[in-house]
Amino acid sequence: MSKLSDLAEEIATILKERGETVAVVETSGGGLISAALLAVPGASAYYVGGAVTYTGTARDAFLGIDLNDHPGIRSASEPYASLIAATVREKLDTTWGISETGASGPTGNGYGDAAGHTCVAVSGQTDRVMTLETGLSDRETNMTLFAERCLEQFVEALNP
Repeated sequence: MSKLSDLAEEIATILKERGETVAVVETSGGGLISAALLAVPGASAYYVGGAVTYTGTARDAFLGIDLNDHPGIRSASEPYASLIAATVREKLDTTWGISETGASGPTGNGYGDAAGHTCVAVSGQTDRVMTLETGLSDRETNMTLFAERCLEQFVEALNP
């Protein structure tokens, strides 16, 4: 977890200095983003909460998002990543919301995305969203790469 740890340390330093907070939603990352942020001592100063919304049931319960209210939006897409990042930021009243949604493998998802596909988003003073395609089918490797890319994008948003 060294790259994740380094990214989390950098994020923690910035958020603590600024007095800012973050909330996290992840799907195929399985909690690695939150784990990295929480592994930094003093995380309670900036980490408000997070959810792993791996299923629609979890999304509905934790975020209160009904996709019928968002025609054309589907999981594992940039619009969805942006929606869940903004929703968790609003629900937990944080400065920032970050999210990840994808297909970690070994196969793709029901939408036709290949294993190694994810979309990550940042919602806050700067909004960002991007898609990562690793080309890999290894689930654990993809989960780590998804978490790293989400935290890298967050660092980029914190340092415009």
